[in-house]
Amino acid sequence: MGLNVFKNTVLLFVLVMISCANLSKSKVERQKPEATKNEALLKQARYQNSNLSDSTIFVGANQIGRYLKRLHQKRVGIVANQTSVIFKNAVDSIFEVYPTGEVEFSHIQTNNILYTHLVDSLLSLNIDIKKVFSPEHGFRGTADAGELVKDGIDTKTGLPIVSLYGNNKKPTQKQLEGLDIVVFDIQDVGVRFYTYISTLHYIMEACAEANIPVLILDRPNPNGHYVDGPTLEKENQSFLGMHTIPLVHGMTIGEYAQMINGEKWLANNLQCELAIVPVKNYNHYLFYSLPIRPSPNLPNDKSIALYPSLGLFEGTNINAGRGTEFQFQRYGAPFLDKKVFTFSYTPVENFGAKYPKHKGKLCYGEHLENEKLNGEVSLKWLIKAYKNSTDKSLFFNTDNFTKHAGTTTLQQQIEAGMSEESIKASWQDDLKTFKDIRKKYLIYD
Repeated sequence: MGLNVFKNTVLLFVLVMISCANLSKSKVERQKPEATKNEALLKQARYQNSNLSDSTIFVGANQIGRYLKRLHQKRVGIVANQTSVIFKNAVDSIFEVYPTGEVEFSHIQTNNILYTHLVDSLLSLNIDIKKVFSPEHGFRGTADAGELVKDGIDTKTGLPIVSLYGNNKKPTQKQLEGLDIVVFDIQDVGVRFYTYISTLHYIMEACAEANIPVLILDRPNPNGHYVDGPTLEKENQSFLGMHTIPLVHGMTIGEYAQMINGEKWLANNLQCELAIVPVKNYNHYLFYSLPIRPSPNLPNDKSIALYPSLGLFEGTNINAGRGTEFQFQRYGAPFLDKKVFTFSYTPVENFGAKYPKHKGKLCYGEHLENEKLNGEVSLKWLIKAYKNSTDKSLFFNTDNFTKHAGTTTLQQQIEAGMSEESIKASWQDDLKTFKDIRKKYLIYD
């Protein structure tokens, strides 16, 4: 092989998402393969596996040859949670890895493992990980929404865990000391009040202040095929919405990071040194099923699709399925008219919901498991619930609703009895403005 160095044989899992092998029958416009030795070897390995489709989605983390050398002999920090994994197939490609970070294809081996965590994989490759930064819900993704997460030690690896949802949401300069690079790899769902993009902002800002580059391992956005919803007003900025974007922004984490940089949203107009490993064989119109729940209360594709619409109930006194096994697939409250809402359920403490709204109380509402919703934010359930509340003064938690909606106007429109069509028409100018800006930062069609 022409290199007089000692070879460390390791498993580099160039793996695929099992559920994504036959995502679409339509023709996919794929990115051009890079003319590098490592990429050619990865492609060679894929073709040797007859179970793989040429249109299979490969997340950034799976493309180890694209970023391993960048981490070689660096002191690394990783922003990660339970979704930060390298996916496997029944057949894995095995490579020789040299001390220089060069990769050469070796052979094929079968396995029965679905995925391995990015942190575990990089440690096995002798990457010097110094600490892990964890977002809302924690490193293992088990904390309730809004629950403070403490710093700690990962019992499996012994690495220090720095919580970015505890004493501080932005890394301090002390917490970044001794790092040469920070890797960001978290699965997002493309909704403004889903706080991982706020964590992304603060990571980029802190790293820009410390002159530390950020490497993003990109992942598809399951709600990336549309842009919709009210646009946040600057006076309503919070951790639930830091930027003047619509409720559903239609961008991956990598694309969104480019927008943060390009629009100079970081403090003092700073720009972060940014590198992105894009998703292979992905475009915004492909269906993408998440094999790992991105947070405790988004258990499946249906909940993720309904989340942009039912998530607005989080700013009301309506239960949105927390405390049941159908989170964001139903809604209800004791004060909704039981003559109109014949479906009922009782929220109880469960995984991801220690204190669900109306815990132990019978709630009247709707079950939406069979609802077909694709490509829009719907207000019909919010409007219907408000109209049929037996006591409308119980409905809105105004401050929290404004933070979720990003505007004071939506509550006023609903209380004034405006139709869904009229309310959505009021969003269109802002949506057009955002879409024009968004185009500049898209990586995928």
